[in-house]
Amino acid sequence: MKSKRYFNTTGFCRPEKHYMLDPLRNQSVIFDLIEKEQYFTIHAPRQTGKTTLLHELAHRLNKEGNYISVVFSVESAGYRSITEEIANKKIINSLYSSSGQYLNKNNCPISPEKYTKDLTLENYLIDWAISQPKPIVLLLDEIDSLYDDVLVSILRQLRNGFQIRPKRFPSTVALVGLRDVREYKLKVRPTEASLGSGSPFNIKAESILLGTFTKEEISELYSQHTKDTGQIFSKEVVDRIYELTGGQPWLVNAVANEIVEKILKSDYTKTITIDHAEQAKENLIKRRDTHLDSLIDKLKEERVKNIISAIINGDGVLFDNYDDSLMYCRDLGIISETRPVRIANEIYQEIIPRVLNRNLQDSIEEEGETKWYIKPDGKLDMDKLLKAFQKFYRRNSEHWLERFDYKEAGQGLLLMAFLQRVINGGGRIDREMAVGRGRTDLTIEFAGETFVLELKLKRYDDTKEEGLDQISRYLDTLGMTKGYLILFELKSSTVIPWETRIKWEEVSHQNKNITVV
Repeated sequence: MKSKRYFNTTGFCRPEKHYMLDPLRNQSVIFDLIEKEQYFTIHAPRQTGKTTLLHELAHRLNKEGNYISVVFSVESAGYRSITEEIANKKIINSLYSSSGQYLNKNNCPISPEKYTKDLTLENYLIDWAISQPKPIVLLLDEIDSLYDDVLVSILRQLRNGFQIRPKRFPSTVALVGLRDVREYKLKVRPTEASLGSGSPFNIKAESILLGTFTKEEISELYSQHTKDTGQIFSKEVVDRIYELTGGQPWLVNAVANEIVEKILKSDYTKTITIDHAEQAKENLIKRRDTHLDSLIDKLKEERVKNIISAIINGDGVLFDNYDDSLMYCRDLGIISETRPVRIANEIYQEIIPRVLNRNLQDSIEEEGETKWYIKPDGKLDMDKLLKAFQKFYRRNSEHWLERFDYKEAGQGLLLMAFLQRVINGGGRIDREMAVGRGRTDLTIEFAGETFVLELKLKRYDDTKEEGLDQISRYLDTLGMTKGYLILFELKSSTVIPWETRIKWEEVSHQNKNITVV
């Protein structure tokens, strides 16, 4: 019998329809802030459970009976050409229409059509608070969809009301969006340190970043499916899905949904395997659902470009909480919260290089029906593949490196695009990319064999020796003795002839056999 519940990948979750964890399970800080009548922000990447949390919070507060709470979106006022007056009307209409979802008629604010005073959000909230016997907890979603003077105006009206809460203004206001309030100034006045006249929301007591699922939470979520259907996600499968998703809530649900409904076609008698998880990963990447497309859109932004280029090259950047680019990428969920700074999970780590070199991949055509890089026994001929890349690089690199948006990471992206045929032929590439490592490591699995490649930009005279030491240490961690060190010459003021730049050298280093390409 088909399960009544399923893994949700669209909209907010409801316990009667979806497998879900209590969104407030780790959020005692929110209840503490509400009790102390504080204003705060909640921010997290898209599809990490913000809206689910807000709905659950408002319903729980109203049910407990100590507060009046409403969630509403200000997105209707989120376009640049809107005036402050019209924005106020749209936001107030959104609040009024949403209030009926959470409150009985007596607790709802007055209809804006019947409001006789100057229709500003500040006035409207004052009169609503005065009319109510209980304190109001107001949850404003999509706050960072607002632009320019509208954003400043709304924040200042809320700050003004802070002084007269809780009798004459909401006792608690939470601003909810993709980014922390410190980011709002960059939308309004990017070149200035502040918004002027003091921060419009300098009364916030806390900034809450919603986290990803832990491995234990993924197991708990998946166990709900097992309870309903008897179909088990084994510990090994859960561990692999955690590696693929990094606990990102949408990805955790999407991978499970892909396995259960698309790959196994809701046949709960079938065993879920790690191969199913790998297939789900590939399916999601190829299909590029809305979640992944929204991630890809962010790659065009300069701040994101700087960080992703550094990660691909292994370059060093200063990680501190005042580095706006790093914190922006973290808030968007693109990079990990821990050091070293790396792309947040394996699925993002896989799709980002594919997207960045998509045009190149499309232009690389297979030569004949038989894959020329496969040996007669079906194994991968890595030497042949890399020598072909040298030839390709000599002929095409200048043309393609100029076309890349990510020029600083162009060499590595060229190689990854060329190696993509390995995945298309049934293999797998694991990428080890992180800030400050000084290189990128690729582990290629094909037909039961593993190949290790290290990519390194030749910035200094001793880059080769440094690279040999690094790949030797990496091979030690894998228990292997054979690897490939790929060195890319950077452009210099002197023209280096291709005969000098293209090399193939077998080196013995620290009891390892290294091919330097």
